[in-house]
Amino acid sequence: MKIFILIGKYFIFIRKVFSRPSSFSVFYKSFIDEVFSLGVSSIGFVAFISLFVGAVVTLQIAYNLENPLLPSYLIGLATRDSIILEFSPTMVSLILAGKMGSNIASTIGTMRVTEQIDALEMMGINSASYLVLPKIFALVFFNPILITFSMFLAIIGGWFFGEFTGLCSTTEFLDGVQYFFIPFNVIYAYIKTIFFALIIATLPAFYGYFTKGGALEVGQASTKGVVNSSILIIIFNYLITQLLLN
Repeated sequence: MKIFILIGKYFIFIRKVFSRPSSFSVFYKSFIDEVFSLGVSSIGFVAFISLFVGAVVTLQIAYNLENPLLPSYLIGLATRDSIILEFSPTMVSLILAGKMGSNIASTIGTMRVTEQIDALEMMGINSASYLVLPKIFALVFFNPILITFSMFLAIIGGWFFGEFTGLCSTTEFLDGVQYFFIPFNVIYAYIKTIFFALIIATLPAFYGYFTKGGALEVGQASTKGVVNSSILIIIFNYLITQLLLN
């Protein structure tokens, strides 16, 4: 029964968040700030992970395709599809849920326990919309850019380490990357990314917004936000895959 109460409370919160901003100039400024604080600050982190995971994916595929009957270009093809379909949109989003989600939950939770949110409400400001809506728009706008960047760097990392280790030549790898490319796979990845961005922006914000207590409870809210966001991402990953690729 408690879970249904929590779900209902979440959707009431979302309804409150998606109300018209009282000032579009303030909203735009907050949106730009969130793009930089949540999105741009994650570029280096995403780049490092993508390069090395792309390399690991290529090496694992190469070692599992050590068969003279299988052409070497399959390494590039399998690496491309693994990165576009699953690694970049899903795995990177799970990692970003930890980084961005903890930031969102702890920031809003701290504002709640220090009564800054109460002060906003006293001034007649819709605090949920004021605090959360710019974060949602920032992540929905910038996360697809991060995922595109991740796809590109992961494939570059796979190519470089495949060539460096001698497991797959540049020509063979690039042939595989280009072979039987399905553009819809990229669209599918972006659809997943947008759904995941909404989860990362709203669920940690929900737990942070309704924090009660002090610093300990802020930490607990942050943990709940990250864990439950990750669970929802995995569930939605299955549902979206079933709907779009089945």
